[in-house]
Amino acid sequence: MIKSENIENKIIFPIWDRLKEVSLQYISQGKTPQDHLQNIQKVCKAGGKWIQLRLKDVDTVTYLNTALECRNICDQYEVIMIINDSVATAKATLADGVHLGLKDTSISEARKILGDSFIIGGTANTIEDCMQHLESGVDYIGLGPFRYTTTKKKLEPILGLRGYRNILYKLKKQNVKVPIIAIGGIIEQDIEDLMKTGVSGIAVSKILTGQKELNQNINNIKMLITQAHG
Repeated sequence: MIKSENIENKIIFPIWDRLKEVSLQYISQGKTPQDHLQNIQKVCKAGGKWIQLRLKDVDTVTYLNTALECRNICDQYEVIMIINDSVATAKATLADGVHLGLKDTSISEARKILGDSFIIGGTANTIEDCMQHLESGVDYIGLGPFRYTTTKKKLEPILGLRGYRNILYKLKKQNVKVPIIAIGGIIEQDIEDLMKTGVSGIAVSKILTGQKELNQNINNIKMLITQAHG
C-alpha cells in the first residue's frame, strides 16, 4: 500500500499491479464534504478498495482539506484513492491518481504534472473519446453513462448495453488492454449483463451510499464481477 507520507513508495507499486485486482470503484456522494468522508469510510470499512473523491461546487481549500482527510482514511484501509477533476489536489495530497472529465485538464497535461507513478483515468462517451485517451496514455477509461443518473448535471448521451457492446467490440479489434470501467446509474441487476460486454469493472455511487447492509452489498457486487470474469 502507498502511504501518503512517502511518495517514493509509489514507484514500488506499478500502476498495473495496483489496478489489476480492482474492479469496483466507489464514487463518493453526500450533501456536504463531511458526508462524503463518512460514506467513504463506511465503504472502505465494508471492503471497498477503490475510492474516487468527487466534490462539486466547493472551493479549493475545502477540496484540499477534504482530500487530506480522505487520504488518511484510504491509508488506514489500504485503499486506492482517486481525486475527481483536480490535478492540483491529487498532487498536493499524494493521491494515487486523478479522474478527468472530457472538459477537464487533458490527460497528457496531467501526466506532465503528475508523472508516471500516478493513475490517470479519463471519462469517455464514444469510441473517439476512448481512442483519444489511449493516445494520450490514460491508465483506465470510465465509459458511460450506462443509464440516466442524477449525480451528473450535464449528462452525455446514454449508452445502454448496445452502446457498450459496440464500443467494446471496436476496442477489442484494436487489441486495447487498458481497463474499461462502466459508469452511470448502474444498479446490481445490471452488473452481469454489463460485464458480458467486456468491461473490466464498474464505478458506482448510489447503490453503496447509505446502505444498511453495505458489507453484503459489496460482497455481492464483487461476486457478480468475479463470476463474469470466469
